[in-house]
Amino acid sequence: MAIDAFLGKWCLISSEGFEEYMKELGVGMAMRKMGSMAKPDVYIIKDGDTITVKTESTFKTSQFSFKLGEKFEENTLDGRKTQTLVSLKDDGSLIQEQEWDGKKTIITRKLVDGQLVVECDMNGVKCIRVYQKA
Repeated sequence: MAIDAFLGKWCLISSEGFEEYMKELGVGMAMRKMGSMAKPDVYIIKDGDTITVKTESTFKTSQFSFKLGEKFEENTLDGRKTQTLVSLKDDGSLIQEQEWDGKKTIITRKLVDGQLVVECDMNGVKCIRVYQKA
């Protein structure tokens, strides 16, 4: 499966364990509360070999651009500066690895029955967010 299957606008329809995951990341309580209430839309856009992921909600908007397999510096929504690597695995999943201050989290995006399933994992604390194509 190529990256093209991920392209488009995606709307959040369910979220499990997100607050616990944000807590594990070290996100403060006020931002966790707002993050838990936000229902973001995610836009995945491709321009040549550069891919942009834009997350838009009433609370905050962020975006990052990357080339598959090339490390880059990402400024996350919660204010972390990470060294990030995104790669496309053989099973068609998109793996985003963020490293900062000796810590690491892995965000896996995969397409299941036409939905975008995003699984975040840090130290075994997992969250699953499901998006429907708009």
